[in-house]
Amino acid sequence: MRQFPWTFAPSDSLPQQRKNFVNVQIDAIGIGLANAAAQFLPIFLTRSGATNLQIGLLTAMPAFTGLFLAIPIGRFLQTRRQIVPWFSGSRLLAISAYALTGLVPFIVPDRLIIPVVLLIWMAATLPQIILNVAFSVVMNAVAGPTRRYDLMSRRWSLLGLTTAITVAITGQTLDRINFPINYQLVFITLSAGGLISYYFSNHIRLPDAETPRDSASKSLKERISSYWALITEEKPFISFISKRFVFLFGQTLATPLLPIYYVRNVQASDSWIGIITTVQTSVLLIGYFVWTRQSKRRGSRFVLLWVTFGLACYPALVATTHQVVLIAILAGLAGVFQAGIDLVFFDELMKTVPTNYSATFVSFSQSTQYISAVAAPLLGTLLATGIGIEGALLTSAAIRFIGFALFILGKKVRIS
Repeated sequence: MRQFPWTFAPSDSLPQQRKNFVNVQIDAIGIGLANAAAQFLPIFLTRSGATNLQIGLLTAMPAFTGLFLAIPIGRFLQTRRQIVPWFSGSRLLAISAYALTGLVPFIVPDRLIIPVVLLIWMAATLPQIILNVAFSVVMNAVAGPTRRYDLMSRRWSLLGLTTAITVAITGQTLDRINFPINYQLVFITLSAGGLISYYFSNHIRLPDAETPRDSASKSLKERISSYWALITEEKPFISFISKRFVFLFGQTLATPLLPIYYVRNVQASDSWIGIITTVQTSVLLIGYFVWTRQSKRRGSRFVLLWVTFGLACYPALVATTHQVVLIAILAGLAGVFQAGIDLVFFDELMKTVPTNYSATFVSFSQSTQYISAVAAPLLGTLLATGIGIEGALLTSAAIRFIGFALFILGKKVRIS
């Protein structure tokens, strides 16, 4: 039982480490509530009459903003001795967007609902970018170099359980209340998760970080040159994020397509969409346990190759069926592999990141993800219009398989 990921912390943890582990996990409960709302946001817009392009914009907007701001934000956070307040505060602001989304139909005409909701989520991109950079830095500092699988499997298991239960209840609730009040109540209620997250994440205690020497006296050209030299010197880092970029491009391409596919092609009800999401998030708990054990027995490379292969198959299999029961089963299988992706991508990335420059390297890594997250959803929706959603899903699978092949050909990442 000691290997089961829901024990609060490793038995040999120091008192403050144990407190940090517990705060990280209770924070995950709040995020689980908000994640449940996130599953239904594109569904809400689709049922409100949003076009394929507008659904794609919902996914692409945070990435578009992050593409320009991730690196400056990372350099700013690198100068902060304490990053936790930025982490917890940005989380609260980002989740507050769900409450605002729920209020929109009360105060604007129907024809303006979609544009206003998109504007809200455009504004939420700034705190979301801060959060994305701060998250990896904080989690890595809490876990240390040897406990990333332990911490993140615990956190994401609890988050997945909370999301699964909440999504199941939400799906049933949405079918029993008239549209759009059903979605409004759901978004406003679940945004309370932001308060839970803020309280407990703000109680994480970390030692002051070392800050780099002031480079204000350097010219802009010198600062850019110094920054680029710092990044490119870390060859394992560049190698890993390049391969991950290809795989995530294929994965993100399908992100706006699946909700559209469920609603328009499969004609699934809100209850069935809730069941699909519940199945996918429920099995994450199994996946985190399985892949944590496999990483200890066979190493991270074994996990990396199997989970990328499994998720490469997923969109191709979904594209071959309109049977909602089969789609739910496939979603469950994908959830097992997604758990491994969550763990191994985080662990492999942080192995290549110099400890004293965590925020700088994580922000650069995020910026490469934002490139794919800007282009891939828009490409996906354009492909869906041109060759059909099934064809776009098959394209997603093909790109993922290219990423899988690159990981096969790549070398093991060194441990820092």
